[in-house]
Amino acid sequence: MPLPASILGCFGFDSTGRIHVVYPRETLIRASGAVSSNKKHSCLRSLRERILSTELEPGTDLDEASLCDAYGISRTPLREVLQRLSGDGYIVLEDNRGAKVASMDVAVMRTFFQTAPLIYANISRLAAENWRTQQLDALKDTQRAFAAAAKNGSASEAALSNHRFHGLIGDMAQNAYLVASLNRLLIDHTRMSQTFYRPTSAAETSLVHQAIDQHDAMIAAFESREASLSLDLALKHWDLSRDQLERFVRPDPLPVDVYSLEAKRHAV
Repeated sequence: MPLPASILGCFGFDSTGRIHVVYPRETLIRASGAVSSNKKHSCLRSLRERILSTELEPGTDLDEASLCDAYGISRTPLREVLQRLSGDGYIVLEDNRGAKVASMDVAVMRTFFQTAPLIYANISRLAAENWRTQQLDALKDTQRAFAAAAKNGSASEAALSNHRFHGLIGDMAQNAYLVASLNRLLIDHTRMSQTFYRPTSAAETSLVHQAIDQHDAMIAAFESREASLSLDLALKHWDLSRDQLERFVRPDPLPVDVYSLEAKRHAV
């Protein structure tokens, strides 16, 4: 019986008469597109992590040719990745100057330290009111990963897990306006927190352990839907790391109004 034309179209014969598969052009195009897409997502994820871990330091120029070679992608998908990173606040794209990692100069830090506690506090309050079961389960899983990394002294992994932890709290808040600000803040917070998770004394190690305990307390407050307590815990959590974050910027105190919102709750 002759084979159907649809099947015959998928096979061919080599010079010895052996049968071999011949993939239709459309199939090859789809396969090629899938590989390209995977490489693009891998590049995006890798560059995010390299920026957050400060492997790519603030202000670093990004050479497109080098990145294309490193990630095995062409200029077009790389530029799509760079556009995405720029939109999220990881890098800055400048006309005729290319891409560079977002800076962390004094002006940027002034805004960060003035804004962060306001955002964290209100995000936590809304998270306590709006979380869903699946989100809280994911938060608990992330906390376990964070605690393990922090206790083991894996600074970069602890910082990245902390980034994911607070990002999940943002998702739980279900407020697109605040979450946009939170995600931008977390980029700089995670970069600065590299110092926090590299303690150099017993006192600093104790702060890391307190951060783990505070995460657990925040989860418990969310689970009980205690919005006011969640807000208070967010402010205490901010106060815990604030002084250590300043060390990333400069050894001397920042020339900005950095204060504890615990005494300024009317501003929240």
